[in-house]
Amino acid sequence: MLVPHTEAEKLHIINAVKRAVVDPSKLTKKAYNFLYLSSGFIAHYNKNGFISHYSAPGKLKDTILAHQKQNQWSNFRENDKDFAYYRSKADIYNRIVEAIK
Repeated sequence: MLVPHTEAEKLHIINAVKRAVVDPSKLTKKAYNFLYLSSGFIAHYNKNGFISHYSAPGKLKDTILAHQKQNQWSNFRENDKDFAYYRSKADIYNRIVEAIK
């Protein structure tokens, strides 16, 4: 069973992504793991490849904003295994979007 993100983990990811939108080299491992497993992000061999790909000004922000709808994990229902985990992921993604708009 997947454990939902704590509020502290959520804040770490949100704040790290906010910094990375301005400067992708600031992306933390935890934030990288969150983003690369989200819809809309192409596969990379590692965090450095991800940073390199999204280093053009605005590219990371534009990708995050463009894929909000796909990152709601709405295919999970309240009685499904890991529902709370996927709700926590959607919460993080939505809070990132609000923070970078």
